[in-house]
Amino acid sequence: MGRKLLKITDVEVFVVDGGRRPWLFSAVRTDAGITGYGEFGSGVTAHALVGLIEDLKPHVIGKDPEAVEKIYFDLYRILRAVPGGIAQMGIAAIELACWDIKGKALGVPVNNLLGGPYRTKQRVYWSHLASARAGNPDLAPDKPLKDWGAVAAAAQEAPAAGYDAFKTNILWPGDTPRQISQGRDGVSHDQRADTELVRHTTKQIEVMRDAVGDDVDILLDINYNFKTEGAIRVARALEPYNLFWIEHDNEDPEALAQLKASTSTLLCSGEQHFSMREYLPYFELHAMDTVKVDVQWQGYGVSKKVADLAETYEMNIAPHNPASELASFQSVHLCASVSNVRIMESDPEGVPWRFELFTERPEVIDSYMTVPTTPGWGCDLNEDALKKYAWNK
Repeated sequence: MGRKLLKITDVEVFVVDGGRRPWLFSAVRTDAGITGYGEFGSGVTAHALVGLIEDLKPHVIGKDPEAVEKIYFDLYRILRAVPGGIAQMGIAAIELACWDIKGKALGVPVNNLLGGPYRTKQRVYWSHLASARAGNPDLAPDKPLKDWGAVAAAAQEAPAAGYDAFKTNILWPGDTPRQISQGRDGVSHDQRADTELVRHTTKQIEVMRDAVGDDVDILLDINYNFKTEGAIRVARALEPYNLFWIEHDNEDPEALAQLKASTSTLLCSGEQHFSMREYLPYFELHAMDTVKVDVQWQGYGVSKKVADLAETYEMNIAPHNPASELASFQSVHLCASVSNVRIMESDPEGVPWRFELFTERPEVIDSYMTVPTTPGWGCDLNEDALKKYAWNK
C-alpha cells in the first residue's frame, strides 16, 4: 500500500523589502502539515505577481503537490494566451514550493529528485560588486564610492572575502555615485556606446583589474544597455583585460550571434528567456558561449530542461541569481542536478535584516557554495520575519 497523497490547502505570498527591489516568497501548504517554500519572480512586478498568484490559487487547491510537472503544465496551459514573463514567474512561485514539499515528503534534497547530486559544491561569483553600492549607497554607508580608489578597494573585498570571481555593472563614482540604468535615474544614453562611455567603461575595468590582479576573474554585465553595435564596441575595447565574460541580453538571436562573432571576449546571455522554445533559436545559432538560466523566474523543472538542452549543444549554464538566500539554495540545487555548469551567481551584499528571514544560510568556502544535503531546499522561511520586513509600497 502506497503513501497517502498530499493535498494543497493554501498558497500564500510574502513580499519583503529587499533594499534595491522587493523579494517575493511563496508558501504552499498541505493537509499533512508540510509547507513548501519558494523564492520567485522579479520585484519590479511585485503587485502584478501577487494578483496572479491569487488567480492561480483556485486551480491548485486540492491538487497533489508532488505531481509537480503536472501542476506546471496545467498552469502553463491555463496561461497559454500569455506565455513567458510574468506568467512563467507566477507558475514558478507554486512549482518551486511544490518541489520543496516533495523533497521534504520523501526526505531527500530537491536535486536528488532530478538526477543529482552531480557535485557537492559549486563555484560562485560575487555579483553586483560596487555597482550595487553605486545604485544604493546605503548598502555600505561606511564605504562610499567617491573615486576610482574606492572602486579599487571595493574590488579587493571580493578576494578578501574568499571569492575568486566577481561581476559588476558600469558605474560612476563620485559624491553621488550611480550605475548605468537605461534612464531610470533620469540619465539616458539611448542604448548607444559613444566614445566617452566606452572609455569610461574601459577605465573602470582597468582599475578593477589592477586592484585584483590576474588571478581573480572579472565579469561585466551590460544587460540591455546597448544595441548590438554598442555592445560590440564595448566588448572589443575590453579584450585586453581578459574578462571571464561580458553579459548581454538581446531579443534577436542573429544579433546576439553577430556580437559573439565580433569579439574574442566571451559572451553570456539568456536570463530573459523562459522556456526551451525561447532558447532554441539561440542554441541553433550558438549565439552565446554560456547560457544564463533563472530558477526563480522560469521554475526549477524548466531550468533543468534548458540545461539539458544546452548540454546537447555543447554549452554550459550559469544560474542567474540576483536575489536572496532562498534563491541561492534553489539555484545551487539546480547546479547539483545537471552536468554542465560554468559558474553560479551569488549576491552576498544586501539589507542587514536578510539573515532574519531564513533558517539557514548558504555556506561559501573559497568561492564554492556547498550543496545542501537536507530535505527539500535545505532552508525554510521565518514567516514572522517576512511579515516584519514586508514591502508595502
